[in-house]
Amino acid sequence: MRGSNAVKFFSILIITGILTWIAAFGSLAGFDIKGAKDMRPGIDIQGGVDAKLYAITDTGKLPSEKDLDAARFTIERRLDEKNIFDRVVTVDYQKGYVLVQIPHKKGEAFDPQKSIEEIGQTALMTFQEVDKTKLNEDGTYVPADPTKEDEKKRIILQGNDIVDATAEPSQEGGGFQISLQLSDAGKKKFAEATARLVNQPIAIYMDNKQISAPVVNEPIPNGVARISLNGTPLDQQQAEAKRLAGLIKSGALPFKLEAKQVNNISPTLGSNALAVSLDAFVVAFILICLFMIGYYRLPGLIACIALFLHTVLELLALSWMNITITLPGIAGLILTIGMAVDANVIIFERIKEEIRNGKTLRAAIDIGFKRAFAAVLDGNVTTLISALVLLKFGTGPIQSFAYTLGIGVILSFLTAVTATRVMLNAVHDLDIAKHPVLYGVSARLKGGKTNG
Repeated sequence: MRGSNAVKFFSILIITGILTWIAAFGSLAGFDIKGAKDMRPGIDIQGGVDAKLYAITDTGKLPSEKDLDAARFTIERRLDEKNIFDRVVTVDYQKGYVLVQIPHKKGEAFDPQKSIEEIGQTALMTFQEVDKTKLNEDGTYVPADPTKEDEKKRIILQGNDIVDATAEPSQEGGGFQISLQLSDAGKKKFAEATARLVNQPIAIYMDNKQISAPVVNEPIPNGVARISLNGTPLDQQQAEAKRLAGLIKSGALPFKLEAKQVNNISPTLGSNALAVSLDAFVVAFILICLFMIGYYRLPGLIACIALFLHTVLELLALSWMNITITLPGIAGLILTIGMAVDANVIIFERIKEEIRNGKTLRAAIDIGFKRAFAAVLDGNVTTLISALVLLKFGTGPIQSFAYTLGIGVILSFLTAVTATRVMLNAVHDLDIAKHPVLYGVSARLKGGKTNG
C-alpha cells in the first residue's frame, strides 16, 4: 500500500470511528455533540402533547374561517422550521380553536408550558403609532386600547400583515438589520402610515409588551421595510436581529391564541414498535454485508465499511437537523441501506467485467467507477426526485420518510462512490489483494493480466 493511499485509507477509518463515537455517545473530547440518542422521536413512538389554542379577538366574536386558516398556516410554518413533521394541526371553525398535536422533546417530562413554547408565540403582534405623552415607568410607550375607537386607529399593522421577517447584514456595513416583507394589504397601510410619520417612532408590540420602537426615516411604499439596530452595540447586533426577527415572524397571527386545554398523548405504537424497527435495521444491515462479502469478496468488505459510514452519517444528519423520527422515517432509513449499497453493486459488476476482459486491476477499478457512474447518478437522481415530491406534497410522517430517503441518497454519493473508491484504490496496491478471486472473478482470466 503506497504512502498516500495508506493515509487516505486510514483517514477514512479514523473518521468513521470518530463519527461512530459521536453518534453513540454524543460527545467528543469533553464537548457535547448531538448524537443518535438525541434524535426526537415522533408521537407514534414517544407520545406528545395535544393543545387546543382558542382565538381571542377584540370583539369577543369567533374569527372568520379565513383568519383561522391563516393561524393554522402560521403554526404549521413554525413547526416546519423546527423540522417537527410528526404533527397534527386542524381547525374547529364552530368553536374557534386550532388543535395542535406535537411529539414530546427527547427525555423531556410532560410540561404544557414548554409544549406551547415549542409551537411559538401565541400573542398578537401589532405595529402602532405611538402617543408620546403616554409612557410606562420603564420608558416604553403605552399601547393603544383596541376597545376605544380613537386609539384603535393607532394600530397600523397586525401579525397577518407580515409575510416574512429575516435578520441580515446591514446595507451600511458592519452591523445587522431586520428585513420585513409585507402583504399587499399591509403594504398599503404601511405606505400611508410611514408617509405621515417620518422621523416619528412606530412601536412593535406582542400583546401589550413593546419589543421595539424604530423611527421612520422615510416613506416606505413598496412593502419592504428594514429595521436598523444603530442603538445596539455592534457585537450584539446579530443576536438581537435574530431575536427580533424571530419574534416578529412568530407573531404573524391574525389574533391572539390562548391554550385553554393541553393534554398528554400516549404513544400510538410505542417503544415496542421502535425496538422491532431497530431489530429489522440491524438484521438488514447484517444480511446485506454477508451478501456483499460472500459475492464480491474484498470489494464487498470495503463496501460494508462505506455502508457503515453512510449509516452513521445519516443518523448524525437527522440528529443535527433536529428532524422528528417516526416509524415511516425509520423505514426510510432501512430502505436507504439497500439503496446505498446498490451503487457498489453496479460498480463492482463493472470492475469484474473489466477484469474478465483482461484489464489490469488498477485499470479495471478506474474504468469500472467511470463507466458505472452514469448509471449510479441516474438511479440516485430519480430516487431523489421522488423524495422531493413526497417532501413537497406529503405531510407529517410522510415528510419524515422523505427526509430520511433524500438524505440517504445524497450521502450514498459520498460513501458508495467516493469513500469506496479511495479504500479500494488503497488496498489493491497490496500484493495479497491482487488475486482476481478476491474480486469474485475466476483465476483463469482472458489475457492472464492480474497485476495492478
